[in-house]
Amino acid sequence: MKAKLFLAFCLFPICAPLMSCREKGPAEKAGEQIDKAAENIKETVDPAGPAERAGEKIDRAINR
Repeated sequence: MKAKLFLAFCLFPICAPLMSCREKGPAEKAGEQIDKAAENIKETVDPAGPAERAGEKIDRAINR
């Protein structure tokens, strides 16, 4: 009994992300738009250098 319970606790962190929904809801989409707007404002006030821009492009490419 303890072995099954232990196995369930060990497998849950692995299986939970696989069971999550893949579609973004309206709140998540709105939050992303707010994040993008804040980033655009930050870029206007304090522009990034070429290395930082390249790193951001890599981050966006990896997250897609």
